[in-house]
Amino acid sequence: MDKSKQPFRKYKRSFRRRLPPIGSGDRIDYRNMSLISRFISEQGKILSRRVNRLTLKQQRLITIAIKQARILSSLPFRNNEKQLERAESIPGTTGTIKKNRHTPQNSNRSD
Repeated sequence: MDKSKQPFRKYKRSFRRRLPPIGSGDRIDYRNMSLISRFISEQGKILSRRVNRLTLKQQRLITIAIKQARILSSLPFRNNEKQLERAESIPGTTGTIKKNRHTPQNSNRSD
């Protein structure tokens, strides 16, 4: 058959499917901190399934494990390391004390 008479075919790209970041032997558990910490952002948020490249079942298990670790205080709810570093680098921000507005500052009353 002549190539000019063949119907137009779309070029099919061959996508290389990436392997999921969780292997078949890895156990998704709240005690496995090395596994859980890979799926949390720098701010302490749980990353989305599209970013993680996980299946729906794996994402649910990771989410449950992260929440359990947070409740048991194995993992912080928020990561404040950047805020603390920035506050320490700016002079005059450490050691500030807020004054209570209900207590009188200069009271000349004698009780």
